[in-house]
Amino acid sequence: MTSGERQDLLQRLAKHMAATRRCYAPFLLTLTQYSSYIAEKRGTVIERKMELGALAAVVIVGSIALASCGSKTNDPLPGGSAAAEPMSVNGVVVRPAPLENVVRSSGTVMASESVDLVAESAGRVEKIAFREGGHVRKNQILVKINDDDLQAQLRKTTLQIQLASDQEERQRQLFDKSAVSREQYDIALNQVNTLKADRDNLVSSIRKREVRAPFDGVAGLRYVSEGGYVTQATRIASLQKLNPLKVDFSIPEKYAGQVAVGDLVEFGSDETKLRFTGKLYAIEPKIDPSMGTLQLRAMCDNRAERIFPGAFVRIDLRLREIEDALMVPTQAIIPVFKGQTILLRRNGVVVSVPVRTGIRTATSVQITDGISVGDTVITTGILQLRPGMPVQVLVQ
Repeated sequence: MTSGERQDLLQRLAKHMAATRRCYAPFLLTLTQYSSYIAEKRGTVIERKMELGALAAVVIVGSIALASCGSKTNDPLPGGSAAAEPMSVNGVVVRPAPLENVVRSSGTVMASESVDLVAESAGRVEKIAFREGGHVRKNQILVKINDDDLQAQLRKTTLQIQLASDQEERQRQLFDKSAVSREQYDIALNQVNTLKADRDNLVSSIRKREVRAPFDGVAGLRYVSEGGYVTQATRIASLQKLNPLKVDFSIPEKYAGQVAVGDLVEFGSDETKLRFTGKLYAIEPKIDPSMGTLQLRAMCDNRAERIFPGAFVRIDLRLREIEDALMVPTQAIIPVFKGQTILLRRNGVVVSVPVRTGIRTATSVQITDGISVGDTVITTGILQLRPGMPVQVLVQ
């Protein structure tokens, strides 16, 4: 590059920066100093080296000046817009709407009655009178334990009662004729009563050698066989009453004042895809302090026996309908350290508002405190927005 070319370059750069003198004043001063410096050194031996070094210094200083100007001033760039464009986002206007108040939970199916069958007396199993998985009736004999010794004692006692009764009758006749004393008659009568008590005790012991069904239900798998020996700790089988069924579940304590016996309960299994309907019939009269939940129990019809105790189900508890709920899309909720917030558009700028949430649906969340009817809730661009930023909302 010749001396004339360099001089022309410096002049054109100076003219461009003169248009933005506020930002580039330091740089213009540097160019002036550079021109004077070159004029002084022109004609010397080190002219070329000095020109190259000084030009590099001017370029560096100019770069710094350009960066500093761009970061510290709000003046628009040549050819740019006069003001920053507001960001365009989507939003919704809050309107009251009816909300079906459904509390969703999970629960476990239970038999309305359930018991493990065990014998009251130890002994050898003489007969098993039920089929595994079969229906049984109340008071039906399910298992018979050998009671030959008790039956023999019962027969002996029955004969003794008969003999003692005859003797008591004769003593009564003699007492009526004053042939025997009152004491002798009382001894004969007491003998009869004692033997009858012994008979009742034997009958009770014999009944303990029988395992009967305490209610109508379905017998489970048996764990003993005929001829086996059982004790009071031996599990024979289980008995379940499958119709109706109970469903145990819990809900957050904030709904404790909204539930009542008779509320409609719907539940289903993810595996079977079956749906069932029942009614709430019992409420635990206390809140679980460790979980902050209220335990509930519903009852449903199961005549077809399509669901069994122990199944995991998803619960829909239907409470009274809310006629004027304020709902916002789920994506508008911003979790924060002490709760949730949402972004609103007020007076053309973004405003962050803390809110309290209520019922959740698949796509929306009820807002119980923090917003009013007519507020514009921002639903997109949430990560790029900050409070106070200008924003343009496209209402959906």
